[in-house]
Amino acid sequence: MTATIERGSATAPVNTPASKKTPTPKKQGGFLTSSNGKKVVMAVTGAVMVSFLVLHMLGNLKIFFGRESFNEYAHWLRTLLEPFVPYRTVLTILEIGLVVSVVLHMWAAISLSRRAGKARPVKYVAKKSQANGYATHIMRWGGVTIALFVIWHLLDLTFGVVNPAGYDSSPADRMIDGFDPSRWWVTLVYVVAVVMVGLHLRHGVWSAFQTLGWANKDRNKALRATAGLLSIVLVIGFLVPPLAITFGVVK
Repeated sequence: MTATIERGSATAPVNTPASKKTPTPKKQGGFLTSSNGKKVVMAVTGAVMVSFLVLHMLGNLKIFFGRESFNEYAHWLRTLLEPFVPYRTVLTILEIGLVVSVVLHMWAAISLSRRAGKARPVKYVAKKSQANGYATHIMRWGGVTIALFVIWHLLDLTFGVVNPAGYDSSPADRMIDGFDPSRWWVTLVYVVAVVMVGLHLRHGVWSAFQTLGWANKDRNKALRATAGLLSIVLVIGFLVPPLAITFGVVK
């Protein structure tokens, strides 16, 4: 007797579940788009700006050696590497580099601030410490104040647009006329702006030390002192010439 095997569900086609597609990972940006990369950008561009401030401060002190000495210094800046390169070429390159550094510094700062805000959509319930709040306000509003002051400073002493001596005058005349006692309010604004630069610089230099990995328990004290000392020296160095002019020490 032949056994009959019914063919039914056993031989029915089996529907295999569709395999889930593995999501394509998003392309990660380069180093400069990362938080660490932007911090490095801030540190490097900050170093460029600090170098400029130191040289600028030393140049301003030339006013104590007389108008001729100050004008010779200004002329030397414009004739660097002449006749190998045309008049003012090196100074223009340095100015462009400074502007690029400022733009990159602001871009990195704004990007990091926005990234921090997105990573923390809900504000902390606990209040930040007064020190952290102070540093945040100094870096944020100090940066805005400094940017506005730099614009005024260029219009006043570089281009002579708002300076009583005018553009055609010598650099020494623009500086002395710019801080004339009758323009005491200009000196006052300058003092406030320079103090803001000092506070911004102190926190910025310390942050740069941390970003570059130099800060540790053994070095923190020395690095904080270095940041503070650098900011104090620059503030005093920048304030002495205009105050001396305003109070009649330099005429």
